[in-house]
Amino acid sequence: MELRQLRYFIEVAEREHFTKAAEHLHVAQSAISLQISKLEDELGVALFDRVGRNIKLTPIGKTFLIHSKAAIKAIDYAKEKVDEYLDPEFGTVKIGYPTSLANHLLPTVISAFKTEHPKISYHLRQGSYASLIDSVKNGELDLAFLGPVPPSTADIEAHVLFSENISVLVPANHPASANKSLSLADLKNDDFVLYPNGYVLRQIAVDACNEAGFEPKVSAEGEDMDAIKGLVSAGIGVSLLPNGTFYDRTSSLTVQIPIDTPEVQRTVGIIIPKNRSLAPTEKIFFQFVKEFFDWDF
Repeated sequence: MELRQLRYFIEVAEREHFTKAAEHLHVAQSAISLQISKLEDELGVALFDRVGRNIKLTPIGKTFLIHSKAAIKAIDYAKEKVDEYLDPEFGTVKIGYPTSLANHLLPTVISAFKTEHPKISYHLRQGSYASLIDSVKNGELDLAFLGPVPPSTADIEAHVLFSENISVLVPANHPASANKSLSLADLKNDDFVLYPNGYVLRQIAVDACNEAGFEPKVSAEGEDMDAIKGLVSAGIGVSLLPNGTFYDRTSSLTVQIPIDTPEVQRTVGIIIPKNRSLAPTEKIFFQFVKEFFDWDF
């Protein structure tokens, strides 16, 4: 069985057409037909049902397609890692990040890193807190920024980069909008706009309100930062958000107010896998991030 045969098989299976597959691969249709026939002979099964010019995967063909794609993906990834070892400055880093770190931290870090390592490329993916942790564990991502930083486990190694305060965001016409700071207990009668249940920033907000002696009355929920800020600006309620999310705040419809009591903070950091070693390009980025926040942020 050859890699070429698997690649030809996958292309034909996905297009359900020998001619279209041949055109996409820039090879003769007869060459593809011959290699797939050889593959079927070696396997001892028919991978396609052929009816005139039309083809469909057989049931065993569908199963073989799933595993063939996984095999090719693994081989391509292995080749990519070999290339990185030969020259880490031409590698790719797969980085995960949550929406709360998208508007300032991520572009700041990437911009600085790109200045020093212009030939390294990136695959950036936004995700929820839990999904980013899972993606680093299973190898879909090389590393991920998170806030707050989860504890290290058998699968991930966590590094705290810094801590940041959580502030209140209120509509511009809110009675406390002129305050230089406030006690969270002052908002016990307000409606709150928070992330849905299961989101870590919601839990931080609820825990802070509980510490201040009340249970927040949630009148609206938003799944991303822009939605929450928009709901607050519309006067739906107040919210608790990390200070790092206010760097791009230009709206005159809301006001950010620091919290005096209780002290509400979150850690921000980066996680890497424990079950595999970082490739050279990944190590370059990881080391850069740690040094960047030690000296420059």
